[in-house]
Amino acid sequence: MLIQGLGAIPAVIPAWNSLNLFSRPSFHFKPVKLSFRAQSTNGVKPSLNPQDKGEEEESEDEFDPSELPFANIKVERGTGGAAEAQGLFPELDGSGRDQHSYEKDPEFAEILNSCIQDPQKGRSRVDERIKKKKSKIIHTKTGSANPMKVTFNKFNFNNSYIWFEFYSSPLPQDISLIVDAIRCWHIVGRLGGFNSMNMQLSQGPSDKKVPQYDAIEGANVIHSTFCNIGDFEVQDNLARVWIDIGTHEPLALDVLLNALTTINSDNVGIKQVVFGGKQFESWKENFHVEEAGCSVHKI
Repeated sequence: MLIQGLGAIPAVIPAWNSLNLFSRPSFHFKPVKLSFRAQSTNGVKPSLNPQDKGEEEESEDEFDPSELPFANIKVERGTGGAAEAQGLFPELDGSGRDQHSYEKDPEFAEILNSCIQDPQKGRSRVDERIKKKKSKIIHTKTGSANPMKVTFNKFNFNNSYIWFEFYSSPLPQDISLIVDAIRCWHIVGRLGGFNSMNMQLSQGPSDKKVPQYDAIEGANVIHSTFCNIGDFEVQDNLARVWIDIGTHEPLALDVLLNALTTINSDNVGIKQVVFGGKQFESWKENFHVEEAGCSVHKI
């Protein structure tokens, strides 16, 4: 015999009551018992026929369709058109939206839903969203094409002002950007990040494929720290900030100038930066923040 009697082989046929994938489906299980009839090896192939009564023995272990992993999911047909089966789509809530991704942007969730229901409408919604939020997606450079002029006027690392001259009165967001940049610069300096005595990687041999750092050497160098800094004061198109770097560290000035160069070209035009000096242009020493164009910002 080619095939021994295998008994009854059950089959479960799920039936969908709708062709719409996103409607609420219902499952119907129709058990159909199939069996192999053993045939001889005389060239006749075994056939798969429904079980004939009295010819095949019942299988010892009957198959129960309820044992299937999805058999206990209760999904009822409704009018909303969204899958609400918590077992089938646990990541979706009752509105068909991803709870974690769309909580802060319900408009985007509606666009995705429209893409599923009407792709052409969804595409037009995406185009409208891009046009509406283009200013936030694509940022144009609002700085100056002219390079920023840098001069030094009796600059002292322990007690000096840094003066700024803009092409026009800076906007609040421009002032906020510069204040944040100076604040970050000060924090890195307070942590000793501008220590030119420990420049192993930048001053090491450039032909080495794998850079090497000597931790003992780095720990034994003299530490440097950014001692103090004042507020960022603004008068019309002029501004200044007082600094006390503490030690003679030109590296700190290089880092600040690199950041200001990018701000000048991309964000707000800076006509010149002057290190040192007690007077600059038309700056008024005794001014009040209530005056027009005057403000003080904490670093």
